[in-house]
Amino acid sequence: MGTPPRRLTIVGLAHSDVCAVIRLSGELDQASEKFFMDTLGGLVDAGHRHIILDVTALTFCDSRGLNCLLALHWLLRRRTGALMLAGVGRRLGMLLENSGSTSLFTVHTSVGQALRSLPEPARPHWPPPAERSTGEGVSPPA
Repeated sequence: MGTPPRRLTIVGLAHSDVCAVIRLSGELDQASEKFFMDTLGGLVDAGHRHIILDVTALTFCDSRGLNCLLALHWLLRRRTGALMLAGVGRRLGMLLENSGSTSLFTVHTSVGQALRSLPEPARPHWPPPAERSTGEGVSPPA
């Protein structure tokens, strides 16, 4: 019997010494929370204090997924960093609003707008070359 397919894909799009731009696609829920926390926690452990999550392709996020975002937000704040969400759709926006979490998250319409909110030395090169956006899991581009 094979491994079930991942319902959440996490792709590293760009990074600098202190910032990582990550695309989430699929579903952020109980089934994917360990994968999310292990992967994004590893980026924080590697020194990335600012994480921009491109959530335009996130198709589902429930309360367990929201808890993942809150945990990542808390972790980054403890390291004087920030979690920024880019491309929040209607469903995720309503979840943030209905849970009273909108004031906790910095929401931007695009990754470029989120990057412009950071000091220039912290920003990774954007947009990344097309050949760098590959695969599942996070391996920040070289």
